Amino acid sequence: MIAEIIINSNARVLNRTFDYIVPIQMEKNIKIGTRVFVPFGKGKKIEDGFVIHLKETSEFAKKEIANIIEKESLTEENILLAQLMARKYFCNISDCIKLMLPPGTGGKTLENRAKEKMGHFVFLKKEAEEIQEACYNGRIRSEKHKRVLNFLLENDGIYSPDLEVITEVSFSVLKTLEKNGFIEIIEKPMIRNPFIHKKIVRDIPKILTQEQQKCFDNICVSIENHQYTRNLIYGITGSGKTEIYLQLIDKVLQKGKTAIVLVPEISLTPQMVDRFLARFGENIIAILHSKLSIGERYDEWQKIAMGEAKIVIGARSAIFAPMKNLGIIIIDEEHDMSYKSEMTPRYHAKDIAKYIAEKQQCPLVLGSATPEITTMKMAKDKNIILHTLSKRANQTELPEVQVVDLREELIQGNKSMISLPLQFAIEKNLQNKKQTILFLNRRGYSTFIMCRDCGYVAKCKYCNISLTYHHQEKKLKCHYCGYEIPIIKVCPECGSKRVKYFGTGTQRIEEEVHKLFPTASTIRMDIDTVSKKNSHEEILNQFKNDHKDILIGTQMIVKGHHFPNVTLVGVIAADNGLNMEDYRAVERTFQTLVQVAGRAGREELGKVMIQTYNPDHYAIMYAQRQDYDLFYQTEIELRKMLNYPPFCDIILIRFQGKNLEEIQKVAHKVYQKIDSAANNSMIVYAPVPAPIDKIKNKYRWRMIIKCKVTSKVLNLIQYSIEDAAIQKQKEISIIVDINPNNMS
Repeated sequence: MIAEIIINSNARVLNRTFDYIVPIQMEKNIKIGTRVFVPFGKGKKIEDGFVIHLKETSEFAKKEIANIIEKESLTEENILLAQLMARKYFCNISDCIKLMLPPGTGGKTLENRAKEKMGHFVFLKKEAEEIQEACYNGRIRSEKHKRVLNFLLENDGIYSPDLEVITEVSFSVLKTLEKNGFIEIIEKPMIRNPFIHKKIVRDIPKILTQEQQKCFDNICVSIENHQYTRNLIYGITGSGKTEIYLQLIDKVLQKGKTAIVLVPEISLTPQMVDRFLARFGENIIAILHSKLSIGERYDEWQKIAMGEAKIVIGARSAIFAPMKNLGIIIIDEEHDMSYKSEMTPRYHAKDIAKYIAEKQQCPLVLGSATPEITTMKMAKDKNIILHTLSKRANQTELPEVQVVDLREELIQGNKSMISLPLQFAIEKNLQNKKQTILFLNRRGYSTFIMCRDCGYVAKCKYCNISLTYHHQEKKLKCHYCGYEIPIIKVCPECGSKRVKYFGTGTQRIEEEVHKLFPTASTIRMDIDTVSKKNSHEEILNQFKNDHKDILIGTQMIVKGHHFPNVTLVGVIAADNGLNMEDYRAVERTFQTLVQVAGRAGREELGKVMIQTYNPDHYAIMYAQRQDYDLFYQTEIELRKMLNYPPFCDIILIRFQGKNLEEIQKVAHKVYQKIDSAANNSMIVYAPVPAPIDKIKNKYRWRMIIKCKVTSKVLNLIQYSIEDAAIQKQKEISIIVDINPNNMS
């Protein structure tokens, strides 16, 4: 028997199979998806890889497979998906396979795997009657020994350090009991419990509203019939989408099936997990996201693989969890850009979810108050079943939204980042003992610093981007590569002391709030404050439970959170995203404004104040009215006129490296190849420097193609970049990204 094996490597030249002889003793255990060790190259080097195909003969097979790693094998379906992804996302098959392996096991050697954490566990070796007799007749005299044995009668198999703390004994006491034959101490893998810090209060299903019930009933038809359908729950903020998710999953569990729930932000995961724990308990839930340690993720993955977890909740990569007998996939806040990977492989979780749901013949449910334009277009075209929730579940009204024209504030002499109307509203909220959220999607203190005499701007040493001032650390930082320097007080170009800080970040807003409202308690949530484990959850809990007056934050406070006491939301700078070089800039601005407005007035009437220099922009106007339908109609017409998605796909090809001249040569070579073979349905733009033309000391060029992605288009691009790669310098990388989040 011959196995075709893909080597676990990201080298493009190794993105092909190699034939190996399967030893007779391994034939029964080997299948497509098996992970193996094989000798590779001229020396004695051992590499690991995966079996892609099995056949009877091969003229190329000269070496035998060295070993099988059964615990890390995949299914034939996994391998097929990896092959499809590699073709669509222009990467190695092994890059895609790594997404489907237990966390920490995707490296080239076993030393890189997430090793099982071992611990000592204590078990009784004698029956209860014999222990009681020994205590009674004096064979056991020590009170410490008695405490341990009596505790073990009710808690056999306890973790040794826990037993020592509870019974107030040392490990030597346990060793004595083991020596005398009463207990045994066994070393075995520890299960790291990510829920250990949570206090769970169970709840029961809520009575659904008429709209919720109709949505639930319609999707249940697909569950009952084991049928693949795509569903969009388009519901305003607070309309009760999560309750529908919970009851759909309960229906799936009753049928003996399992569920995957994706959420976009780590900051949303704790709140979603709490809702699920309260409804289903911790035993059947697993969570997967990047803030867990590798060991915790490894344990959760094993819990899923062994069939113990029936519900998986997690971020983008949780779609690859090894769930068996899948009954439903739910993607909450489906419009969120974090579902698209910015690293190789550059996949979109919605595409993978569609593929898996179709294979498993189960419903795929997308939910959002502001669906992606492309998703809504599919719903309008009847390619997705649309379910609309137009009312809040608790019957409260949507918050009042007021737009503040910052141009008028300047005329009135107010140079503060917080307008006078917003200041008045915050003061009133503080008097009423209500909470406020202030949103600004820019961290740091100032966006950039500039010399007012010569115009010098402090930039990153390695990236062509201005440094951001962080007030608390007294440093200038690059948000792309992490480069930092002390603050500049004297211009390094002309020696002037007239150095001024421009722009506003969350740190500066926090300082301004302290000046305006010195008695108010504040808490800030941005990437600088959530670096520690569980910090997302701690900040949200502090705001909710400790009744902090004002939460100041970036994008991570916008979506999904339910704060009953928040009655005021202030958007500091609604224009920040409008002028980005991205065709979705207006859509993302509208979505963000509607989502952040949805945090106000969840339990009682709330108010939202949007500060802007563009009050007449349609994204601002429709966000004020919270009218998604009108925004969609306007935006879809513009997209059609300009031939943007969903009327085409955008393919971005990025070239980067340290040699600018070589990058230009390779970029133009690829352009000429594609342009000469392009048909009338393809628009191919010549390569130009990227908007941010240097990051981490590497120059960056890009070219853009507008067309509908087909097999023919994929083949043309693959051929063109491979042909250019033959002559290109090794240090030049070519990245292909279909419908990218980041156009730079």
